[in-house]
Amino acid sequence: MGIVPSLIVVAIGAILSFAIKVTNSHGFNLNTIGVILMVVGGIGFLLSCVFWSTWGGFHRTTSTVGGAPVTTRRESVVREREVI
Repeated sequence: MGIVPSLIVVAIGAILSFAIKVTNSHGFNLNTIGVILMVVGGIGFLLSCVFWSTWGGFHRTTSTVGGAPVTTRRESVVREREVI
């Protein structure tokens, strides 16, 4: 689950928990489902933030060459082995 879907799940949970008032429900409580969705969305958001730094898709390095800053992008290079 990414950051945006996590925030959408939290928003749906908040709507179910705080905005909808149900007086006659049989078998389940919408407020409880809303709280569960908010917790699951919050956990998904936190995990997405933790693993975002390990993904490494937008890593840029700034260094100086002769006093001028130079920005380079780290790219992964995969080379096939030669089989003799």
